[in-house]
Amino acid sequence: MSFLDREFLSGCAFLLPLVIFISALILLPVLGTFLDSLQRDLPYLPTAFVGLDNYLAIFRDGGFWDSVRFTTLFVLVSVPLEVTLGMIIALVLNETFPGRAALRAMVLIPWAIPAAVSGRIFELIYNYSYGVANYVTHLLGVGPVNWLGTDLGAFAAVVLADVWKTTPFAAIILLAGLAAIDEDLHRQAQVDRANFVQRFFKITLPVLKPVVVVTLLFRTVDALRVFDVIFVLTGGGPGGSTDAVSLFAYTYYAAGDFGYGATISVLLFFVALGFSLAYIKMARFGEELK
Repeated sequence: MSFLDREFLSGCAFLLPLVIFISALILLPVLGTFLDSLQRDLPYLPTAFVGLDNYLAIFRDGGFWDSVRFTTLFVLVSVPLEVTLGMIIALVLNETFPGRAALRAMVLIPWAIPAAVSGRIFELIYNYSYGVANYVTHLLGVGPVNWLGTDLGAFAAVVLADVWKTTPFAAIILLAGLAAIDEDLHRQAQVDRANFVQRFFKITLPVLKPVVVVTLLFRTVDALRVFDVIFVLTGGGPGGSTDAVSLFAYTYYAAGDFGYGATISVLLFFVALGFSLAYIKMARFGEELK
């Protein structure tokens, strides 16, 4: 056996546990969900193959399109906010100042808190009777506000809770990218009398582009499948105005309509896959490797 053959077999041996892990925990559940979406899977009826009937039914479902509208708006508002605030925090934490290490650790606290817990925290903040938000409005003489009782208030509450929790994640990824930038580039720009804004847009942002795209990718996919914070904070209300696609699918799973719920999950999977491919194309990772 030649050296190249032994090297190939050794590489396969190292990759085999990873392939088994991915197949068992990712590929098989995805395949099972897709197959279930082609069936009538109800606990009180025999399972039957229905082909694309579930997909045709879901496209005629007004509740599904309402959840799509909310999820789309949620992604468009929350993701840019998180990445922008994350960039600002990363730029601050990248500077040298006393207590920087402690501040970096404290920034991670919201991200370390489980989403269900952070949702409960904001539910208490916005509580009509004893929440902190209405205590502040009382001090300002505005009076109590039903924050979670209106479409706009509930949407803003959900976005704020998500931004508070996940902005540190974006900040840490961007901070890692900033740390990898050669300081000589900035020193040379300072010699050329470039100010901070000019250095940011001419040096930092172009060099950081792949990291920004990766951050956008992670946060977009995560925002598309948002569930925990909405489930705890609003439960999809008021009147279904904050019913995300994941929560919409959950209601069918909870009701025992597994085929219909699987159909929603498959559609969400392909949407997330489409965004992933678009971001990868945007970052031009393939060109970087040539």
